[in-house]
Amino acid sequence: MTTNDELRGRFEAAFMRNYGVPPVAIARGEGCSVWDVDGRRYLDLIGGIAVTSLGHSHPALVEAVSRQVATLAHTSNLYLHEPEVLLAEKLLALLGEPARVFLSNSGTEANEAAVKIAIKYGKTHGRGYMVATENGFHGRTLGALSLTGKPAIRDQFGPFPLDVRFVPYGDADALKSAVTEDCAAVFLEPTQGEAGVIPPPDGYFRTAREICSSAGALLVADEIQSAIGRTGHWFAHQAEGVVPDVLTLAKGLGGGMPIGACIGFGEAGEVFAKGDHGSTFGGNPVSCAAALAVLDTIERDGLLGNVVTVGALLSEGIAAVRHPLLKGVRGRGLWLAAVLTAPKSAQVQAVAQEAGFLVNALQPDAVRLAPPLVITESDVQTFLDALPGILEAADV
Repeated sequence: MTTNDELRGRFEAAFMRNYGVPPVAIARGEGCSVWDVDGRRYLDLIGGIAVTSLGHSHPALVEAVSRQVATLAHTSNLYLHEPEVLLAEKLLALLGEPARVFLSNSGTEANEAAVKIAIKYGKTHGRGYMVATENGFHGRTLGALSLTGKPAIRDQFGPFPLDVRFVPYGDADALKSAVTEDCAAVFLEPTQGEAGVIPPPDGYFRTAREICSSAGALLVADEIQSAIGRTGHWFAHQAEGVVPDVLTLAKGLGGGMPIGACIGFGEAGEVFAKGDHGSTFGGNPVSCAAALAVLDTIERDGLLGNVVTVGALLSEGIAAVRHPLLKGVRGRGLWLAAVLTAPKSAQVQAVAQEAGFLVNALQPDAVRLAPPLVITESDVQTFLDALPGILEAADV
């Protein structure tokens, strides 16, 4: 029995069954590589689900976290500290719009804050329901799950506390019909992540902005996966030339440390009064220091450009592969899905792992790639060279 097998057995005995048993026990990481407990190296092409923006053990992140934890690790929300102020100011500067920030521990919590903003806004303006999209994903807590249009993970936990109307993603006419003057908010991902990295038709997000503005509903942009450079822009909505009323962030913001943010623009930023919301650990000094290091490093090292260049190489390289199992590729920047002609993503993930590459079987016919933003052309080419053989071995 390998050390990996032994640790997986202990995991299975100790933990609830909601994750199953993950296939690999990772011991350490450096750059875009990780090593399992048996010393085997893998190229990490999933990045902790679009989280490890700077890769593993990046010196800037290590230094920032080490310095901060040795100085001040926690204050609660009873007191303020400079790293949280610096982070909020940095986010607002990158957005370039007047807004207010709430810091949380995760994406689900950021969306919970957005839900409460929408509820209070709705009560103030006499609006009762919200709109979200079929197959959209906004989290697993009950408020966020109310907005998540995936029956397989949602139905067994109903009824839900929110009145939510679901529309097909990318269908502007259906969205317009659903958003009336009784609608409090529309929750949208600029690209659907967990559904399979599915971009909408061109102009869809701009049209959604117009629909919400016309009806007086809030537009909530869920950028938990798509922000912090993942698509080649600081925030995916910036590529569309629109400003949402509420923006939610997490994942790549902390580079591996747990942090999320809910940002309200204009009236949405003024909805919360003292005592309306809070978090004991939200805005933790160590996580804020990590987020500042991530943002500063992306800016200093020109990683948005790297995302565009290397993302194009990866996307075009996948598209150029000719194999019966591969239908094509979709997504933006370093947030892609290799789309299959058959429901064999689990087999592709397993074979890729054996070949030394970590990818994610996101949907039965879609394999997600969300590597660190620091990934190189050489790393990508190594994967592209191996991809035909991976597909061949998986197509049995």
